[in-house]
Amino acid sequence: MTRIDFHFNTPEKLAYSCRLIRKAYRTKNRLWVYSIDEGQLLQLDRMLWRFSATDFIPHVMHDHPLASKTAVVLSNSLQGSERFTIGIHLGTELPQGFSSFERWIEIVGRDDNDRQLARKRYA
Repeated sequence: MTRIDFHFNTPEKLAYSCRLIRKAYRTKNRLWVYSIDEGQLLQLDRMLWRFSATDFIPHVMHDHPLASKTAVVLSNSLQGSERFTIGIHLGTELPQGFSSFERWIEIVGRDDNDRQLARKRYA
């Protein structure tokens, strides 16, 4: 059974995601970061490269040739995520197939609409 965690009231979803990804990566987990918003994923990609001067977080977009061998993948689909243990969700709609992960983390911002949509996903 998939363990689902909600991280509520994050002041800045992408900055929070960088910290969460770093923490989970350090525990040797493979992470699949999901959002239907390709622009959001590209912004997160740039942020991860600049996130820390002392930490390197290897990551690629889902269509990169090394995606199956990389610890952190950013994607707008769950196709190819079978061997990843943690899914991190930045979007608003719960994707089919999320239950294939051991752990699924919902990142919820302070925006009222984001919180309402998260409550619907929880129900």
